[in-house]
Amino acid sequence: MEASDRREAYPPMPEALEVAVYDNHAHLEIADGENPLDFREHLDRAGSVGVHGVIQVGTNVATSLWSADVAAVEPRVLAAVAIHPNEAPELHQKGTLDDALQVIDDLAKRPRVVAIGETGLDFFRTEGPLQPPQRRSFIEHIRLAKAHNLALQIHDRDAHHDVVDVLLKEGAPERTVFHCYSGDRELAEILNANGWYASFAGTVTFGNAKGVQESLAVMNKSRILIETDTPFLTPTPHRGKPNSPYMIPHTLRFMAKYLDTDVNLLAAQITDNTFDVYGRWDDNPPTIRTNPVTGEPWDELEPSRFHAS
Repeated sequence: MEASDRREAYPPMPEALEVAVYDNHAHLEIADGENPLDFREHLDRAGSVGVHGVIQVGTNVATSLWSADVAAVEPRVLAAVAIHPNEAPELHQKGTLDDALQVIDDLAKRPRVVAIGETGLDFFRTEGPLQPPQRRSFIEHIRLAKAHNLALQIHDRDAHHDVVDVLLKEGAPERTVFHCYSGDRELAEILNANGWYASFAGTVTFGNAKGVQESLAVMNKSRILIETDTPFLTPTPHRGKPNSPYMIPHTLRFMAKYLDTDVNLLAAQITDNTFDVYGRWDDNPPTIRTNPVTGEPWDELEPSRFHAS
């Protein structure tokens, strides 16, 4: 469905984890790298190293539909659906933002859609005049998460103060996650005080990410999650290469070393936290067994590049 211009090989497989974890934020619809992986190959590789499931995250109507459709047929996938904060101003200008939000509202009713996201504020890419519709979209997503009793996955870029302000004014959903946490110690303390979650991506392994690392040390351990943001933000030592859920072990081992704790204990804690936020991957097993794009019987299909369908 979407493609990257990057032509790099995927990194080698890391040593498998002993205790399973889950990638709570990935975009498997994006074709990346020299030889793009079919989403099922991403999942197969992840499973072989102890990453047993993925939250597949939508960023617009098309990818949210795709995410919900795949979750309906694939036991290793749950879905998050939303209009990305950088999509909202463009839709507002076209007069179609409300229509898009209605689609998200409808998708939120599906049993294997477990989160509204990613939504939030991005002042890095969105200039001042376009920030009000972005803020309105964020507020509407908060409303949807609460109306459907779903987790909220937040995209927060150069907008920490404003994101917190909106959450406090509107009332944050019970399970609120700062995806790809990019804040400092002060923001981590705010998350702790409000019972919000920080999801750490490969950025926590970067040498210039001292604020993120200090936040990891400060965060309540019952409020820590882990993600890849596939295909972005590949952890050290493979920074710059295409990312995939199978790269989670690098991030987890860095986190355990930084926290001076056992990898297995941290994995178990993060998995418990993940279940607390999203439920278990087998709570509502898939019942649809047809390809959501072609309508053909799912079990008869050979693995294919779904993004190219």
